[in-house]
Amino acid sequence: MRRIPMGQIRSVVLLGLLAALVLFASGCNKLKARDNLNQGVNAFRAGKYTDAADSFKLAIDLDPDLPAARLYLATAYMSQYVPGSDTPENKRNADSALDQFNQVLQADPKNLLATQSVANLYYQMKDLPKAQEWEKKVIDLDPKNKEAYYTLGVIAWTQFVPADREARSSMDMTPEAPGPLKSVKAAKGKTDPKADLKAKYWQSLTDGIGYEQKALDVDAEYENAMAYMNLLIRFRADLLDTKEEYQAAVKEADGWVQKNLDTTKLKAKRKAEKAEQTQ
Repeated sequence: MRRIPMGQIRSVVLLGLLAALVLFASGCNKLKARDNLNQGVNAFRAGKYTDAADSFKLAIDLDPDLPAARLYLATAYMSQYVPGSDTPENKRNADSALDQFNQVLQADPKNLLATQSVANLYYQMKDLPKAQEWEKKVIDLDPKNKEAYYTLGVIAWTQFVPADREARSSMDMTPEAPGPLKSVKAAKGKTDPKADLKAKYWQSLTDGIGYEQKALDVDAEYENAMAYMNLLIRFRADLLDTKEEYQAAVKEADGWVQKNLDTTKLKAKRKAEKAEQTQ
């Protein structure tokens, strides 16, 4: 039998010890990572989002594969974002949140929470085209998501309102004046402003009404969707051709106002009855 040289034996033993040390260090890192994750969760619950983000970053550094740590980190950044603020720090928080959410989605493209969070963040940032794109991704993952349908309707209305008010102002119509918008004879080389509005917004407003209806198909008592059914139908009426069509649309919109009120009363009554039963 061939004798193994002592130096070779020592090398094998040393390699074994090194492997054991790596495994031990790896195990220690995983324990430290989980400890930092727990610290981050506690800080987040206490509203200390900067401290939470620091703990989540440490957890990821120690264990890049730690489940949910990156999602927690992204959420901590998003929680520090203040809508409407243009400070560099605020922009960094938004960008950092988007970066972390996108890394989550690279590893798990069907992560619904990350997809919803990106859609919500773009909406808060007033990047409505991006918000619209991501809300549709939410629906692809969760076809029964009433909030996504509702938000798509809100976006359609939000995009139209400034253009509608500008058109009314140019026609000396107050926001409260009955519609529809007046058709104005176009100057040479130009088109009728109302025709331009209709070409640009009619379909998106109609789609918005459809989205709110889909939200109501999921939840027939969804008051927020009822409120925007009213607004979408009422504002789209400005693009109709005749006074009679406008009045019919306003009547339909008023019907959704009443449905909203009735639903609110019904829910309040149920809540009161439930409270009485538990006493």
